[in-house]
Amino acid sequence: MKLKKQTLVIIITLLAVNVSFSQAKKPTLMVVPADTWCFENGYTQTINNQGVIKDIPLYQMALQRNSDLALVITQINGLLSERGFSAKDLSAELKKVEAKAAEQELRASKNTGAEVSETPVDALKKTAKADIILEMSWAINDNGLEKQVTFILRGLDAYTGKQIAETSGTGAPDFSSPLPLLLEEAVSSRIDKFLASLQTTFDGWFDKGREVNLGIRVWDDWEYDLESEDFGNDELGFLIENWLNDNCVNGSYTTMDAEATMMNFEQVRIPMTYERNGKVRGMDARTWAKGLSAYLKDMGIINKLTISGLGEATLYLGSK
Repeated sequence: MKLKKQTLVIIITLLAVNVSFSQAKKPTLMVVPADTWCFENGYTQTINNQGVIKDIPLYQMALQRNSDLALVITQINGLLSERGFSAKDLSAELKKVEAKAAEQELRASKNTGAEVSETPVDALKKTAKADIILEMSWAINDNGLEKQVTFILRGLDAYTGKQIAETSGTGAPDFSSPLPLLLEEAVSSRIDKFLASLQTTFDGWFDKGREVNLGIRVWDDWEYDLESEDFGNDELGFLIENWLNDNCVNGSYTTMDAEATMMNFEQVRIPMTYERNGKVRGMDARTWAKGLSAYLKDMGIINKLTISGLGEATLYLGSK
């Protein structure tokens, strides 16, 4: 009888573990064509981002001109859905970006006219609010009789762009299947291990905090700077670092630059969620940095908060 009770306890425990695992929060994903695929196929644009020339992928053009791309994304989204993951649809999110006419790529200080830019890719990430971006690229090997597809699938932190997982492979030879089916077959045998790696990273963010970047800038016409001691018992730059110590998860951040007119912080760990009006919401760089903005305003420092995507915030001190 005692053995039966022990067995029953074990079964109940295992069921509880399984239920808990099945209810674990999963990251929201969004599949996009890889930058290299866009470059190789001519779906790019060269922009001047505050004096830095860079090439960016044009997802809308790719969807409009490449009939396979939408089918491929739909196929991969189906694989993700079957495994319990929520996938944002690229086409739908691009339409949301276009609908937000008020979101300007270039923003300016009301008083100084200084400009801060955000790329269309950053605007997409900010609108979609996916946790992880899945970059997909592929190539077809066709010898005239049969086809094989080779793919690369990368998981990128939507906040920092850092790669957190990758898988690749080549599917079996096929005589007649269309590209989306070839890719689905090639990806299916490798995606479970890939998604498990993404989930492990996502779960770790809840313990260690999510990584973002923070910049501090001083307008040229402001009478103070980050070395000023007029706002407390230390230089302003050190007061800001004290705030970071108190508001980063485990006080974790890295000071990359600290000068009189600018500071750059990387590997800034922020909480994954926060509570507002009794509801738990996802935390991003903008929401978190508003706390620092308010702290500075309480000291009488007017400031402007700008963001790039979900994971980079910059505060301009001295004016709006």
